[in-house]
Amino acid sequence: MTAQDADTADALAPVAGPMVWAGPAMARRPEAWTCQLDEAQRAELLRAVAGVAGRDILAIGAANFPLPELGPVLADIRREVLHGKGFALIRGAPVAALSVAGIARLFWGLGAHLGEAVSQNGKGHVLGHVKNLGLDYADPLTRGYQTNARLPFHTDSSDLVCLLSLQAAQSGGLSSIVSSSAVYNAMLERAPDLAALLTRPVHRTRWGEIPEGRKPWSEIPVFNPWRGRVITTYVRSAIRKAQTIPGAPPLTARHEAAFDMIDALAAGDALRLDMEFRVGDIQILNNHAILHSRTAYTDHADPAQRRHLLRLWLACDDGPDLPPTMTNDYQGMTESGRPNGICVPGVPFCAPLEAD
Repeated sequence: MTAQDADTADALAPVAGPMVWAGPAMARRPEAWTCQLDEAQRAELLRAVAGVAGRDILAIGAANFPLPELGPVLADIRREVLHGKGFALIRGAPVAALSVAGIARLFWGLGAHLGEAVSQNGKGHVLGHVKNLGLDYADPLTRGYQTNARLPFHTDSSDLVCLLSLQAAQSGGLSSIVSSSAVYNAMLERAPDLAALLTRPVHRTRWGEIPEGRKPWSEIPVFNPWRGRVITTYVRSAIRKAQTIPGAPPLTARHEAAFDMIDALAAGDALRLDMEFRVGDIQILNNHAILHSRTAYTDHADPAQRRHLLRLWLACDDGPDLPPTMTNDYQGMTESGRPNGICVPGVPFCAPLEAD
């Protein structure tokens, strides 16, 4: 342990609040985080979709996608995800009654009641597709969502990440989440020096998607203690792949030990919550408070039946207070000062209806 880490560890304290929870307790109370849509709410969504038929997806907002009955429910969910336990599952979206274009409009319109969509990659995709494209996850430029590989626990580059299930895998593809604050508390108790190490910046690749004036890598701590909370941002694959970039400082054995501990705590039975993705499910997560993962999966032989999720990254103007490093150093800001996803100069936003 370095003297700096020892001093930092002495100053760190566990966090408390609704964002600190254990998976087994949550698994016993699914009613606390699941919203089952009723027939009236499903019908309201279908009416809203019909009202924007033919409209460009990017031109759909909360004002022209009215949800007078479901809207207040979404407001409560939004508040709980941003400032409470950090996650929710909406069950029963009426996807069977719609085309892919209609489902995309439903998801986008519902998302407009939760936040502002930001780009998820260097192509400007504000509507993303999580689907196996047959790519190699070992490739430094390949993103995990383009494969059927197991995804380690990680966060995304926005306030919220939302996933809508269009098709389920033949087998596998289980969604798992964990309270990153609970992971931090456990790590602080068991290995305070390693927790302290992760409050210092680490390098991670930008996957070749480089915002204006930025380096090919970013530098930010995994754990960011801030005003009574700990804001977590963690993508171990991006940290590992940054090692291939000339000029990136090498990781130490202590870094690897710290990452191993995060991964073990997140995947362990004591903290992890598993949930099945059914067709029509919409999962909403707070990236600052939740680490999420996915098990490997096997697809159906028929391409039309292969696992397929739609994804939104959303910025929320009233989201959790963030340390300046989250926007000043790590990434840019929306007009409201929130993390703006992956914004590459000269690339316009688009909402593709097929995986690319």
